[in-house]
Amino acid sequence: MRFGLLLLFLTVSIFLFSQTIYPKTTTFFGVANPIVTISYDKPAYNFTNYYLVGFPTGINVWKTKNIGYSLEVIPYIKSDKTISKMSNLLIHPGVLFSLGDGFTFIGRAAFETSGRYGFTPVLNKTVIKTNNCSYYVSLPMPVRFGNNQASSYTFAVQLGIVF
Repeated sequence: MRFGLLLLFLTVSIFLFSQTIYPKTTTFFGVANPIVTISYDKPAYNFTNYYLVGFPTGINVWKTKNIGYSLEVIPYIKSDKTISKMSNLLIHPGVLFSLGDGFTFIGRAAFETSGRYGFTPVLNKTVIKTNNCSYYVSLPMPVRFGNNQASSYTFAVQLGIVF
């Protein structure tokens, strides 16, 4: 009888503790490299006359396994032949949608300290998953307006780690 109760307790414990409990909170850090920005004038390529890099950090709160909320903050550093400085800070709240097979779509609103605003659709793929963390590749596609500048569309690549 005792052995049966112990076996039942262990089975139930393993079942309960092996499930993910929601809401689930994760944090992340990465490196974002804009590749090309297209606006009214002409395309502007990163790595030509300057180098622009961002360091996204944030928190994801998954309400269920399919949907969640994310808040990302990205300081951008711009370096050219004469100066290297922080050029912009992006506040990036959004909604996470799990697409399955490690893919996530993230729809983000965008508010920049430069005075620009807009939205950023992001396709995210978890490429390596371990017990302690996951590594991801994202393709952000920012669309920006405002601050007396032409609308712009950017294609970028982001690599990072989720804890």
